[in-house]
Amino acid sequence: MRGVWTSVLGRTDQSWQGLRSWRDADAKAFKARTVPVILAGQRQVATLTASYLEQLYKEIDDKARRVALDLDAVTGKSLRGVDPYEVYERPFNEIWTALSKNVPLKEAVSRGEHRLETITKTDLQLARTHTVRDVADDLPKFQYTVRELQGEYDCALCMIAATQRYHKKDLAPIHPGCDCLVKTVTADYDPGQVIDEQRLEQIHDAVEAAIGTFDRGARAVDYRKIIISRDHGEIGPVLGYRGQRFTGPDDINLPT
Repeated sequence: MRGVWTSVLGRTDQSWQGLRSWRDADAKAFKARTVPVILAGQRQVATLTASYLEQLYKEIDDKARRVALDLDAVTGKSLRGVDPYEVYERPFNEIWTALSKNVPLKEAVSRGEHRLETITKTDLQLARTHTVRDVADDLPKFQYTVRELQGEYDCALCMIAATQRYHKKDLAPIHPGCDCLVKTVTADYDPGQVIDEQRLEQIHDAVEAAIGTFDRGARAVDYRKIIISRDHGEIGPVLGYRGQRFTGPDDINLPT
């Protein structure tokens, strides 16, 4: 699975680095080269995820039938409800918007590149989470999903979310750029939202060590209260901090 991510991100970045003007013609050529690569990567992620879940299920039910996965339902436009070619115009919009605000070209291009990387990672992760939900629906002995951290560094949002359980009928909440694994679990009873109290306590201890003060009784910094999941109209449940909101049409300054 990691190899798919590395390959797709590498080829996408190579195409981006080959651009020279970042104008409409370049944007069109870039999308023509890159979107098929990303769509193929999504299908690989979905296929590998489905196979992985089937193997897990065979450990508890060796007579389980093979799950029929509709790849079109867990890749491409089905993930966001938006044409992928429109989605991958956004890195260029990021550049054009920055330039309109007199941001230097180098910085504007850097912002566009960051937007591209975030969108690509998010799309690969959406293929994974949608596949988990669809496949788990056909595997009745799986009841919940949990998050498994991977990689050298993990953000605070993912670390906290990894202490929680989620119902399999729901999409696992992510954040832009998230690459955590989603695993299915069986359970004879509902363990409650927090399934790893020890890890959660360790995170509280780390916060105390970092900021020097901590109200353990009142939990002045209680991540179970400030880290929440909100529904994003395009990509589904998204992890975030209480008080954050999504950018909407009201945030766009249209010319008069």
